[in-house]
Amino acid sequence: MEISAGKLRGLRRLADKEGRFKMVAVDQRPPMLKALGEKLAPRTPGYDDLAVAKSVLTRHLGPLGSAILIDPDYGFSRAEPDIPSDRGLLITLEDFQFDETPGGRKTRLPPDWSVAKIKRMGADGVKLLLWYRPDADPEVVRHQQDFVRSVGEECTRYDIAFLLELLVYPFAGGKDHTTDYIEHKDKRPELVLQSIRDFADASYGVDIYKLESPVPAAALPDPDQDGPDTRAAQDLFNEIGTIIDKPWVMLSAGAGMDEFRRVLGFAYRAGANGYLAGRAIWWKAFGHFPDEAAVERKLTGESASYMQEINDLTDRRARPWTQAPAMAQGIKVAAAGHGFPQDYADLTVR
Repeated sequence: MEISAGKLRGLRRLADKEGRFKMVAVDQRPPMLKALGEKLAPRTPGYDDLAVAKSVLTRHLGPLGSAILIDPDYGFSRAEPDIPSDRGLLITLEDFQFDETPGGRKTRLPPDWSVAKIKRMGADGVKLLLWYRPDADPEVVRHQQDFVRSVGEECTRYDIAFLLELLVYPFAGGKDHTTDYIEHKDKRPELVLQSIRDFADASYGVDIYKLESPVPAAALPDPDQDGPDTRAAQDLFNEIGTIIDKPWVMLSAGAGMDEFRRVLGFAYRAGANGYLAGRAIWWKAFGHFPDEAAVERKLTGESASYMQEINDLTDRRARPWTQAPAMAQGIKVAAAGHGFPQDYADLTVR
């Protein structure tokens, strides 16, 4: 497979030296602000409160993974000194606020934020979270698909890796409706799998897929214990590997440590190439803010131990991204050869 120079370097930077993704997410904003608000009440948490928290998380967990995912508004500028220079950097593109319409959710960008700015700041990849339901209103589905395609085109233009995160959500008015960034507990496997199908086409320009479990994480059995439920769950994860041929990783979406460990057990058997997770790793430690000393003790203890455990699991069972089906015939730089300086397009070309 031919991959453009910028995207190839980005993919290599985001993975460890063997090609497995062990990426830590500290880009969460609403759930962290909500939790801090409960701690700091009646005072409302502001930029400094959240920025300090993100810096602490980045400082302690960044060196343990292959890459850091961080947001541009509360996270990056304060945490930049704590981001290891020898680790990959993913930057969030989407606004954490979205348009909740009667027919479903529409993603939007923050004012004055873009793929071009993410490229300019030196990041290795762009992350886009897309709330998506294939059974939403057709106009909403069309909007979300067009939105992803436009981001993919910009990532191609600026030659930066594009990571798409898909998350099923409850419709407004439903008994289980929430706007929190958490796993939809009553989601149906067919919605998760069809969502992946809808964005599997190469025209979307996706380089890495960040995916949720097709089964609610809390309902997953032990992947190492054979039985009807285990085999049924594995079949669903295996289907993911038949839908997409590009690299894919698992998200945690607020799952606990044990739950996310089970998710990874099923996903790695199905061909996943690693993880991109946050709260499963650091949520217990974050709960001790604003006591920074207590947070750091938990991060260097329980969080670090858990991360080492899932890193070991990733080393043993995840496939390197270079073994994704699309790369079966090998990987080379697009336009490689003596004419590369002329053939490699500059940023003025659209």
